[in-house]
Amino acid sequence: MLSQTLRQWYPDPSPHHNLNLNPTQVRFCETSCAHLSGSVSLWIRTMLQRVAVVGGGAAGLCAARHILSRPDSFAPPVVFELTDNIGGTWCYDERVGTYDNGWPVLTSMYRALRTNLPKEVMMFPDFPFDPRLNSFLSHQEVQSYLESYCQSHNIRPHIRFRTMVEKVKPVVITTEDEAERTTWEVMSSDLSGCQKTERFDSVFVCSGHYSDPYIPDIPGIENFKGKVLHSHSYRYAEPFSGQSVVVLGAKASGVDISIELAKVGAQVILSHHRPPLTGPLPSGIRQSSPVVAVEDDGSISFQDGSVGSADVLIFCTGYNFRYPFLDAAQLGLEIQDHFVSPLYRFMLPPAFPSFFFIGICKIICPFPNFNCQVQYALAVLDGSVSLPSQAQMDNEVRQELQEKVERGVEERHLLVLDQDQWEYCQMLAHAAGFPPLPPVVRSLYEEVWRQRQVHPENYRRLNYRLISDTQWELID
Repeated sequence: MLSQTLRQWYPDPSPHHNLNLNPTQVRFCETSCAHLSGSVSLWIRTMLQRVAVVGGGAAGLCAARHILSRPDSFAPPVVFELTDNIGGTWCYDERVGTYDNGWPVLTSMYRALRTNLPKEVMMFPDFPFDPRLNSFLSHQEVQSYLESYCQSHNIRPHIRFRTMVEKVKPVVITTEDEAERTTWEVMSSDLSGCQKTERFDSVFVCSGHYSDPYIPDIPGIENFKGKVLHSHSYRYAEPFSGQSVVVLGAKASGVDISIELAKVGAQVILSHHRPPLTGPLPSGIRQSSPVVAVEDDGSISFQDGSVGSADVLIFCTGYNFRYPFLDAAQLGLEIQDHFVSPLYRFMLPPAFPSFFFIGICKIICPFPNFNCQVQYALAVLDGSVSLPSQAQMDNEVRQELQEKVERGVEERHLLVLDQDQWEYCQMLAHAAGFPPLPPVVRSLYEEVWRQRQVHPENYRRLNYRLISDTQWELID
């Protein structure tokens, strides 16, 4: 009876959506419904919420895993994934630009990438990596880990692969007791072009923010006579052997790619505005001030007044926030290249507390952060966490941003957590009642950050082991 009611409420013939309840769930639900005067379907609408998850990368898998672990509150999720595999940016693909079907290649993974965080810090707290692996992993090893996570929690049956989300919009409905509530209309299409529109109680946006390249405006760039690309389209170093390359940006990808290029005989100018890197770099890398212009003859002018030439410019300058399926104004949001606001707890628009961005913050331990955010969001949905009023949430977000601006934080860095991530995750855990991250995660994270400054090329040779919630050790 109950499964039949669910199918009436969620009419979806897709084989990916198994709405059959086991006997225990049926007995629980029917017993709970016995004394209610309203219809069973209304009760199911209230108790089993249906969640759309946009993206099948690490954040989307984490959301699906925790939704599936709460069958008394949530129907199985629907995970919309553009590609034919899970993993998001960890799923390496040598293709760049667009696929044969015209859809964009979203991954920014390059062939030789290894993690800049050890597996002991990077893991989902309840799902450790294989202890036999080195601390710093190849992207293949991370992809295998995510596939194991997906299999262990039986997530794959709930993923719609090769499906593009085209539009998500709020729809206010009136319930049988004449109360108003917001639902979400999700329009998607598959490879055949067949469109589908469905209704959900909540939406988790887990589509990442490493797929839309940010390229700063450099006067005269059209005069450059060589090759110009963004790290999003970089896959391996060999095509640049023997060439002169200017790499713009000295964060993780900029340093890594510069080292790769130098190893194949490229002459690299690492151009950036940060303090000079003090750790040893390969002899083929020279640091310089930022590029300020490309002259009429194609030569490159730097901020310190020097002028040089190059065969290749590689922008390692980060990414924009892009959500083409959203109408920002409709959600009360401002979405710019590097900034999305207002977001209460860096997750939800105050006007729509059933809509969540997962993993939007920068400079974080990604998987542990996703794990905290997802559990907090589900606690909001199931009523375990009571939110302030919309006005109070708006004011709190505005005040937090204002304090950052007054401290001199640039707009493009307002979603950077860095050292604030620990208190943030602790706050989410305390509010939602789940275990906080153990202190050893922060301790090892900070140790690896120090090693990265001292040995930018060789810090990944080290291996670590966690020996308690507060201690780690270096191993041979």
